[in-house]
Amino acid sequence: MSFGEIFIILIPIFFVILLGFIAGNRGIFNKETSKGINTLVTKIALPAHLFVGITTTSRDTIFDKASFLGALLIGVIGFFIVVLLITRWTTKYDFVQSTMFSLNSTQPTFAFMGIPVMGSIFGADVVAIPIALMGIIVNAVLDPLATILGTVGERSRNTDSNEKQESLLKVTIKSILHGLSEPLACVPIIGLILVLVFNFQLPELGVNALDQIGDVTSGVALFAVGVTIGINKIKLSLSAFSIAILKAIVQPLAMVGIAYALGVAHDDFVQAVLLVSFPGSAVASMIAIRFKSLESEVASAFVISAILSIVTLPFLITALL
Repeated sequence: MSFGEIFIILIPIFFVILLGFIAGNRGIFNKETSKGINTLVTKIALPAHLFVGITTTSRDTIFDKASFLGALLIGVIGFFIVVLLITRWTTKYDFVQSTMFSLNSTQPTFAFMGIPVMGSIFGADVVAIPIALMGIIVNAVLDPLATILGTVGERSRNTDSNEKQESLLKVTIKSILHGLSEPLACVPIIGLILVLVFNFQLPELGVNALDQIGDVTSGVALFAVGVTIGINKIKLSLSAFSIAILKAIVQPLAMVGIAYALGVAHDDFVQAVLLVSFPGSAVASMIAIRFKSLESEVASAFVISAILSIVTLPFLITALL
């Protein structure tokens, strides 16, 4: 597929993002009202779409995704850990700052751009399983891990070791349970259990019912990305550019090597690389804000990585296909 053909596919996608950007930049939506759009996508529309995709897929097809899942785990969790260690050893950032830097360099906005971008290439139904697996990894593993590590960093000066261990245990349990309770994690897990254990297939009536809300995912998700970009102000800094470059360029290249080494099938190879090539995640930015760490840097990095993706995505898709 040529660069021109890829760019034509992406033009409608970036057009909707632009509409969202204008709405956010002109004040039609603000940080409070934009939360409603994000909630609609992440807690209702996309989980419904993913559930349909999983429960209309055969058990054998899901089992065939084992190497793909391994590539995602290494390319997301492994990349996060490597960046965290390098950042901690080579910069003046403390452990909390290093954790937030690494999280925002790793977590993509797969929930908002996965269906429209990958669906336009492979078909929305085909990419439901890859996006669902990514949702489990990010929401049930990466975000809880970053939250736990951030808490460890915050409490590193606590001299009462017994209190620290007890508090950390509570934080760990709470973080994992919170991650598993997120619809982007629990709904795919429930769907996978139903298919793998019970060989369940969603009847046509259920598909039609869930599609009523699931089909709005693409357009609303892209608009939400644009709104988020529009309401954030860019603060140019070395940290912001570093996070954006790691997210938009370095991580996708790392995933190319990982997927190749694991012998992932071609379509799964392309999907794994694309899933980590999307701009940084607003959710990761919110976690940084929660820890009061690098707030302006990660918010700016989100915008910069989104702008970078306008250039990197067409080149990347052309090269992979």
